[in-house]
Amino acid sequence: MTQEESMLCDGKVALVTGASRGLGKAIAQRLAAEGATVALTARTKNPDPKYQGSLRQTREEIEAAGGCAVAIQADLSNAEDRERLFGEVVDSVGAPDILVNNAAVTFLRPLDRFPDRRVRLMMEMHVLAPLHLTQLAIPGMRERGRGWVLNVTSVGGEMPDGPPFSDFDRTAGFGIYGTVKAALNRLTKSLAAELFDDGIAVNAAAPTNPVATPGAGTLDLAKVDTEDIELITQTAVMLCTGDPKELTGRIAHTQTFLREVGWL
Repeated sequence: MTQEESMLCDGKVALVTGASRGLGKAIAQRLAAEGATVALTARTKNPDPKYQGSLRQTREEIEAAGGCAVAIQADLSNAEDRERLFGEVVDSVGAPDILVNNAAVTFLRPLDRFPDRRVRLMMEMHVLAPLHLTQLAIPGMRERGRGWVLNVTSVGGEMPDGPPFSDFDRTAGFGIYGTVKAALNRLTKSLAAELFDDGIAVNAAAPTNPVATPGAGTLDLAKVDTEDIELITQTAVMLCTGDPKELTGRIAHTQTFLREVGWL
Protein backbone atom coordinates (compact mmCIF):
# COMPACT_ATOMS: atom_id res chain seq x y z
CA MET A 1 0.00 0.00 0.00
CA THR A 2 1.40 3.41 -0.95
CA GLN A 3 1.52 6.39 1.39
CA GLU A 4 -1.17 8.11 -0.70
CA GLU A 5 -3.47 5.10 -0.46
CA SER A 6 -2.93 4.83 3.28
CA MET A 7 -4.01 8.42 3.96
CA LEU A 8 -7.39 8.60 2.26
CA CYS A 9 -8.73 11.03 4.87
CA ASP A 10 -5.71 13.29 5.20
CA GLY A 11 -6.77 16.81 6.18
CA LYS A 12 -10.37 15.82 6.88
CA VAL A 13 -12.36 16.06 10.11
CA ALA A 14 -14.60 13.13 11.03
CA LEU A 15 -17.27 13.07 13.73
CA VAL A 16 -18.05 9.53 14.88
CA THR A 17 -20.86 8.87 17.35
CA GLY A 18 -20.95 5.90 19.69
CA ALA A 19 -17.15 5.79 19.53
CA SER A 20 -16.42 4.46 23.02
CA ARG A 21 -16.65 0.81 21.95
CA GLY A 22 -17.72 -1.61 19.23
CA LEU A 23 -18.27 -0.60 15.62
CA GLY A 24 -18.03 3.12 16.33
CA LYS A 25 -14.64 2.76 17.99
CA ALA A 26 -13.31 0.57 15.17
CA ILE A 27 -14.53 2.97 12.47
CA ALA A 28 -13.06 5.95 14.33
CA GLN A 29 -9.70 4.20 14.63
CA ARG A 30 -9.70 3.34 10.93
CA LEU A 31 -10.56 6.90 9.87
CA ALA A 32 -7.80 8.22 12.13
CA ALA A 33 -5.36 5.74 10.59
CA GLU A 34 -6.36 7.14 7.20
CA GLY A 35 -5.34 10.63 8.34
CA ALA A 36 -8.59 12.11 9.64
CA THR A 37 -8.79 14.20 12.78
CA VAL A 38 -11.55 12.34 14.59
CA ALA A 39 -14.06 13.85 17.00
CA LEU A 40 -15.29 11.04 19.23
CA THR A 41 -18.57 11.15 21.12
CA ALA A 42 -20.55 8.82 23.36
CA ARG A 43 -22.05 8.88 26.84
CA THR A 44 -19.08 7.13 28.50
CA LYS A 45 -16.12 9.51 28.57
CA ASN A 46 -13.98 7.96 31.32
CA PRO A 47 -13.48 4.27 32.14
CA ASP A 48 -16.41 2.87 34.10
CA PRO A 49 -16.52 -0.67 35.53
CA LYS A 50 -20.14 -0.96 34.38
CA TYR A 51 -19.17 -0.60 30.71
CA GLN A 52 -16.51 -1.96 28.38
CA GLY A 53 -14.64 0.90 26.72
CA SER A 54 -14.73 4.69 26.99
CA LEU A 55 -14.05 7.76 24.89
CA ARG A 56 -10.82 8.37 26.76
CA GLN A 57 -9.59 4.87 25.94
CA THR A 58 -10.49 5.27 22.26
CA ARG A 59 -8.74 8.64 22.09
CA GLU A 60 -5.64 7.33 23.84
CA GLU A 61 -5.43 4.32 21.52
CA ILE A 62 -5.77 6.53 18.44
CA GLU A 63 -3.08 8.89 19.71
CA ALA A 64 -0.78 5.99 20.63
CA ALA A 65 -1.07 4.80 17.02
CA GLY A 66 -0.04 8.24 15.75
CA GLY A 67 -3.51 9.58 15.01
CA CYS A 68 -5.34 12.71 16.14
CA ALA A 69 -8.59 12.68 18.12
CA VAL A 70 -10.67 14.69 20.55
CA ALA A 71 -13.30 13.24 22.88
CA ILE A 72 -16.53 15.05 23.69
CA GLN A 73 -19.12 13.42 25.92
CA ALA A 74 -22.76 13.84 24.88
CA ASP A 75 -26.18 12.27 25.32
CA LEU A 76 -27.39 12.03 21.73
CA SER A 77 -30.96 11.32 22.82
CA ASN A 78 -31.15 15.01 23.77
CA ALA A 79 -31.42 17.63 21.00
CA GLU A 80 -29.77 20.37 23.05
CA ASP A 81 -26.84 18.10 23.82
CA ARG A 82 -26.48 17.31 20.11
CA GLU A 83 -26.25 21.02 19.33
CA ARG A 84 -23.71 21.55 22.12
CA LEU A 85 -21.66 18.62 20.86
CA PHE A 86 -21.59 19.91 17.32
CA GLY A 87 -20.59 23.40 18.43
CA GLU A 88 -17.73 22.00 20.50
CA VAL A 89 -16.52 19.87 17.58
CA VAL A 90 -16.47 22.90 15.27
CA ASP A 91 -14.68 25.00 17.89
CA SER A 92 -12.05 22.35 18.65
CA VAL A 93 -11.24 20.77 15.28
CA GLY A 94 -13.48 22.40 12.67
CA ALA A 95 -16.66 21.49 10.86
CA PRO A 96 -16.75 17.79 9.95
CA ASP A 97 -16.14 16.61 6.40
CA ILE A 98 -17.31 13.15 7.49
CA LEU A 99 -20.16 12.28 9.85
CA VAL A 100 -20.63 8.70 11.02
CA ASN A 101 -23.95 8.15 12.81
CA ASN A 102 -23.28 4.97 14.77
CA ALA A 103 -24.62 5.65 18.29
CA ALA A 104 -27.59 3.48 19.14
CA VAL A 105 -29.62 1.98 21.92
CA THR A 106 -31.36 -1.35 21.47
CA PHE A 107 -34.11 -3.09 23.37
CA LEU A 108 -35.55 -6.41 22.23
CA ARG A 109 -39.09 -7.35 23.18
CA PRO A 110 -42.23 -8.57 21.43
CA LEU A 111 -44.33 -5.70 20.13
CA ASP A 112 -47.41 -6.48 22.20
CA ARG A 113 -45.58 -5.44 25.37
CA PHE A 114 -42.97 -2.97 24.13
CA PRO A 115 -42.84 0.06 26.48
CA ASP A 116 -43.67 3.37 24.82
CA ARG A 117 -40.72 5.17 26.42
CA ARG A 118 -38.30 2.68 24.90
CA VAL A 119 -39.91 2.95 21.47
CA ARG A 120 -39.45 6.72 21.63
CA LEU A 121 -35.84 6.42 22.81
CA MET A 122 -34.97 4.06 19.97
CA MET A 123 -36.64 6.37 17.43
CA GLU A 124 -34.69 9.29 18.88
CA MET A 125 -31.33 7.53 18.74
CA HIS A 126 -31.64 5.64 15.47
CA VAL A 127 -33.56 8.17 13.35
CA LEU A 128 -33.95 11.64 14.84
CA ALA A 129 -30.38 12.01 16.12
CA PRO A 130 -28.79 11.02 12.77
CA LEU A 131 -31.12 13.43 10.97
CA HIS A 132 -30.37 16.27 13.39
CA LEU A 133 -26.60 15.80 13.25
CA THR A 134 -26.75 15.62 9.46
CA GLN A 135 -28.74 18.85 9.40
CA LEU A 136 -26.06 20.47 11.57
CA ALA A 137 -23.30 19.20 9.27
CA ILE A 138 -24.90 20.14 5.95
CA PRO A 139 -24.09 23.89 5.92
CA GLY A 140 -20.34 23.33 6.29
CA MET A 141 -20.32 20.47 3.80
CA ARG A 142 -22.40 22.48 1.34
CA GLU A 143 -20.05 25.44 1.64
CA ARG A 144 -17.06 23.24 0.82
CA GLY A 145 -18.92 21.44 -1.94
CA ARG A 146 -18.13 18.04 -0.44
CA GLY A 147 -19.10 15.83 2.46
CA TRP A 148 -19.77 12.26 3.52
CA VAL A 149 -22.46 11.00 5.88
CA LEU A 150 -22.51 7.33 6.88
CA ASN A 151 -25.37 5.84 8.88
CA VAL A 152 -24.62 2.52 10.55
CA THR A 153 -27.64 0.33 9.94
CA SER A 154 -28.50 -3.37 10.14
CA VAL A 155 -29.73 -6.21 7.98
CA GLY A 156 -32.52 -6.29 10.57
CA GLY A 157 -34.03 -3.37 8.67
CA GLU A 158 -34.93 -5.69 5.80
CA MET A 159 -38.58 -6.79 5.55
CA PRO A 160 -39.30 -10.29 6.88
CA ASP A 161 -40.49 -12.77 4.26
CA GLY A 162 -43.90 -14.29 4.76
CA PRO A 163 -46.38 -15.64 5.40
CA PRO A 164 -45.75 -18.08 6.96
CA PHE A 165 -42.65 -16.20 8.30
CA SER A 166 -40.88 -19.51 8.88
CA ASP A 167 -37.42 -17.94 8.50
CA PHE A 168 -38.20 -15.05 10.86
CA ASP A 169 -37.63 -15.41 14.60
CA ARG A 170 -41.02 -14.25 15.84
CA THR A 171 -40.02 -14.44 19.50
CA ALA A 172 -36.72 -12.53 19.42
CA GLY A 173 -38.29 -9.09 19.78
CA PHE A 174 -36.68 -7.39 16.76
CA GLY A 175 -39.81 -5.51 15.67
CA ILE A 176 -38.87 -2.02 16.86
CA TYR A 177 -35.18 -2.49 16.05
CA GLY A 178 -36.06 -3.49 12.48
CA THR A 179 -38.51 -0.61 12.22
CA VAL A 180 -36.02 2.09 13.23
CA LYS A 181 -33.32 0.67 10.96
CA ALA A 182 -35.76 0.53 8.04
CA ALA A 183 -36.60 4.18 8.75
CA LEU A 184 -32.89 5.04 8.87
CA ASN A 185 -32.39 3.35 5.50
CA ARG A 186 -35.24 5.35 3.96
CA LEU A 187 -33.86 8.54 5.50
CA THR A 188 -30.46 7.74 4.01
CA LYS A 189 -31.93 7.40 0.52
CA SER A 190 -33.88 10.65 0.81
CA LEU A 191 -30.90 12.63 2.08
CA ALA A 192 -28.73 11.21 -0.69
CA ALA A 193 -31.22 12.36 -3.31
CA GLU A 194 -31.73 15.82 -1.81
CA LEU A 195 -28.00 16.48 -1.31
CA PHE A 196 -26.76 14.98 -4.57
CA ASP A 197 -26.26 18.35 -6.28
CA ASP A 198 -24.29 19.61 -3.27
CA GLY A 199 -21.60 16.93 -3.62
CA ILE A 200 -22.57 15.33 -0.31
CA ALA A 201 -22.63 11.53 -0.18
CA VAL A 202 -25.09 9.87 2.20
CA ASN A 203 -24.85 6.11 2.64
CA ALA A 204 -25.70 3.40 5.14
CA ALA A 205 -23.63 0.35 6.00
CA ALA A 206 -24.41 -2.84 7.86
CA PRO A 207 -22.44 -5.98 8.70
CA THR A 208 -23.75 -8.89 6.65
CA ASN A 209 -23.35 -11.11 9.71
CA PRO A 210 -23.14 -10.06 13.37
CA VAL A 211 -19.82 -8.71 14.64
CA ALA A 212 -18.76 -9.88 18.09
CA THR A 213 -18.82 -6.46 19.77
CA PRO A 214 -19.59 -5.77 23.46
CA GLY A 215 -23.10 -4.62 22.52
CA ALA A 216 -23.83 -7.70 20.48
CA GLY A 217 -22.57 -9.85 23.32
CA THR A 218 -24.87 -8.13 25.79
CA LEU A 219 -27.84 -8.86 23.54
CA ASP A 220 -26.62 -12.41 22.82
CA LEU A 221 -26.51 -11.68 19.07
CA ALA A 222 -23.08 -12.86 17.99
CA LYS A 223 -22.61 -16.53 18.77
CA VAL A 224 -22.31 -18.08 15.30
CA ASP A 225 -21.93 -16.91 11.70
CA THR A 226 -20.03 -13.81 12.76
CA GLU A 227 -17.76 -11.68 10.60
CA ASP A 228 -14.54 -9.77 11.23
CA ILE A 229 -14.91 -6.15 12.25
CA GLU A 230 -12.47 -5.20 9.45
CA LEU A 231 -15.28 -5.68 6.94
CA ILE A 232 -17.36 -2.84 8.37
CA THR A 233 -14.34 -0.57 8.81
CA GLN A 234 -13.28 -1.15 5.20
CA THR A 235 -16.82 -0.53 3.97
CA ALA A 236 -16.99 2.62 6.08
CA VAL A 237 -13.74 4.10 4.79
CA MET A 238 -14.73 3.43 1.17
CA LEU A 239 -18.14 5.05 1.62
CA CYS A 240 -16.57 8.00 3.47
CA THR A 241 -13.98 8.73 0.77
CA GLY A 242 -15.62 7.73 -2.50
CA ASP A 243 -16.82 10.14 -5.19
CA PRO A 244 -20.23 11.43 -3.99
CA LYS A 245 -21.47 11.52 -7.58
CA GLU A 246 -20.81 7.80 -7.93
CA LEU A 247 -21.12 6.38 -4.44
CA THR A 248 -24.17 7.77 -2.65
CA GLY A 249 -27.56 6.43 -1.66
CA ARG A 250 -26.21 2.96 -0.90
CA ILE A 251 -27.60 0.62 1.75
CA ALA A 252 -24.42 -1.44 1.76
CA HIS A 253 -24.15 -4.86 3.36
CA THR A 254 -20.46 -5.46 3.97
CA GLN A 255 -19.79 -8.73 2.17
CA THR A 256 -21.95 -7.93 -0.87
CA PHE A 257 -20.51 -4.42 -1.17
CA LEU A 258 -16.89 -5.45 -0.75
CA ARG A 259 -17.25 -8.19 -3.35
CA GLU A 260 -18.82 -5.69 -5.73
CA VAL A 261 -15.88 -3.31 -5.42
CA GLY A 262 -13.34 -6.13 -5.64
CA TRP A 263 -12.02 -5.96 -2.10
CA LEU A 264 -13.20 -9.47 -1.16
